[in-house]
Amino acid sequence: MSRGRRPGRRLLASAALTTALLTGCAPDAAPALVAAGEPAPAAGERLPPAVDHVPTTDPVVFLTYDDGAERDPGLTDLLSSRRLPVTLFLTDTVAGPAYGHLARLRAVGTGLENHTQHHRALRGLPYAGQRAEICGQRTKLTSRFGVTPRLLRPPYGTYDTATRRAAASCGVTSLILWRASTETDGTLAFRRGAPRLQPGDIVAVTDPEATEALLRRIEAAGLRVGRLEDYL
Repeated sequence: MSRGRRPGRRLLASAALTTALLTGCAPDAAPALVAAGEPAPAAGERLPPAVDHVPTTDPVVFLTYDDGAERDPGLTDLLSSRRLPVTLFLTDTVAGPAYGHLARLRAVGTGLENHTQHHRALRGLPYAGQRAEICGQRTKLTSRFGVTPRLLRPPYGTYDTATRRAAASCGVTSLILWRASTETDGTLAFRRGAPRLQPGDIVAVTDPEATEALLRRIEAAGLRVGRLEDYL
């Protein structure tokens, strides 16, 4: 690539990131960009896929929570009492002050996974910065809970090739997006496909108070909550 073309590529990357943040869309269709400092790909290098749905015939859906949901005592009590195998994606600067609440949740099967250290939008960041965000949080979770997170939810659902390569170097096997998310009124918004829950759907529970209503909807559809880590 000539030096004269680089500023244009940076402008394209910035515009694409802004669009992704405003729409909430995953950037699968965006052009792959080479991040500053990103090492050359190795022969046969395998990158973690980005998934919002798990292919399965089991009647399960997967509930995921981000950014401090564990601070809600009502949610903590609900997850503990019903032993729901949900997955929490943790950002250190958000969840760090409340890490003490997580031991009880982990004891009943709650998965603790990676949501970066500072919740920065990864797409467009230099490779080294992305790797520091991802590996840094992996180190935090390992030192505090003895877990080695394999799943990463990139903040805002945005990522690029450098994200996948940095994630792979930090032991990540899948980037976790979502096909459905909860609205404040308890309804579900679907990002693509049929507007109904289907086996294998990954749901981002953005309003923890909507969890009980969501559980009733899941049960009415003949589904149950599965443990995401068991399927990926």
